Amino acid sequence: MINETYGKLYLIPTRLGDNPPLEVLPLSIKKIIELVDDYIVENEKTARRFIKRISSHKQQSALKLKVLNKYTEPSELNQFLEACKAGKPMGLLSEAGCPGIADPGAEIVNLAHQHHIKVVPLVGPSSIVLALMASGMNGQSFAFNGYIPIDKNERKAALKRLERLSFEQNQTQLFIETPYRNDQIMEDICKNLHDATRVCVACDITLPTEYIVTQTVKEWKNTKVVLHKRPAIFVIHKD
Repeated sequence: MINETYGKLYLIPTRLGDNPPLEVLPLSIKKIIELVDDYIVENEKTARRFIKRISSHKQQSALKLKVLNKYTEPSELNQFLEACKAGKPMGLLSEAGCPGIADPGAEIVNLAHQHHIKVVPLVGPSSIVLALMASGMNGQSFAFNGYIPIDKNERKAALKRLERLSFEQNQTQLFIETPYRNDQIMEDICKNLHDATRVCVACDITLPTEYIVTQTVKEWKNTKVVLHKRPAIFVIHKD
């Protein structure tokens, strides 16, 4: 049961790049940010900058930010929701896109449920969902697989496994790579996957430089595109 004396935990999406916030975010985000002073964030500097862009009149000195990243000790997490337990609303901010999706915020959301705190997801961009929407591939059955392995042999095996899964289960497979290895993963895709397998590259989603193209591996072998250091989602399906 939800404890009605606790404050709500708002899951606040952010932009996928440095475009004006209200071009890609609804006004409901602005309303919640103007309401909330307590936040859980990945990076304090970028979070403060984002909040200022959304609500320029909000006093930065009033903000109380707790940082959740790979350096946060699990033992610290129980303290992160104290404001909610004191009856105050809190905001969970991702660095990009939606909290809890390919994001450490999922741990906080899980903890909120355990403590009977009401969780409120807000509308905003998810690069994973937007890439799937634009890919033209199966949107009824799909899986996001996170990062592809770095080791050459493990990477080859992972790509072939995802291709096999897509064929056997008619399931679209999505994954990401560290942006400075994007060009390498494209080489590996062209080298290891079947010529007829469809691949969507969704890069710089929602930005002026947005690039979203779906074609076969055979066609990608004859396509020149520079993806180096550009955030991208890769989507594959073998029919």
